[in-house]
Amino acid sequence: MEERMKNFVIIVAGGSGSRMGTEIPKQFLELHRKPVLMHTIQIFHDFDPESKIILVLPKDQHQFWKELCLKHSFSLSHQVVFGGKTRFHSVQNGLSQIENKGIVFIHDGVRPLVSKETLERCLETAKKSGNAIPVLPVNESLLRQEGNLNISVDRSQYFSVQTPQTFRSEQILDAFKQEFDTSFTDDASVAEKAGFSIQMVEGNRENIKITTPTDLIIAQALLQSNSL
Repeated sequence: MEERMKNFVIIVAGGSGSRMGTEIPKQFLELHRKPVLMHTIQIFHDFDPESKIILVLPKDQHQFWKELCLKHSFSLSHQVVFGGKTRFHSVQNGLSQIENKGIVFIHDGVRPLVSKETLERCLETAKKSGNAIPVLPVNESLLRQEGNLNISVDRSQYFSVQTPQTFRSEQILDAFKQEFDTSFTDDASVAEKAGFSIQMVEGNRENIKITTPTDLIIAQALLQSNSL
């Protein structure tokens, strides 16, 4: 019988409240009676209670997070590590806590609505092919600007990328041995530069990244409808 692979979850939450227009960083804003981050951690815990969850937070937010956990009686097991100078360095810090082989989910802390089905697709594809990133086709028409010209492009060739970007541990650990490069836009771009071919799977529309007040309203409505 095949041995069950360990699942690791690195949740990266280094945002501020600048685009949200709040003093409190967006990952701590209350959504459906508890902070956004708690919803995100809950999703991965429910998906696999045995997974190791690693939360990457800026050093100056650790105490505030502890206080929030006490306030909301939040006791789901997770390890908190320091964030780095960039997302790349934050993910590196999270990866340093992975002690054996398995599957690594790397997820935005402010995406609290990723579906179980998306997680399953990411997990199964990463097991078979080494990695998986959830994507969605672009609905809107797209234009490319060249000087004073606006040129229509074929939207069928473009996808919006979500998280969790998911990898076999040996693949992503190897990829993150590289030096930081400004061309790194996400974890998949790091893996690609290391020579790995990236596999796309279907994401879910509700898996929005909460960055603006409108996003918060949409997420609130979605969470309420899910709980009815």
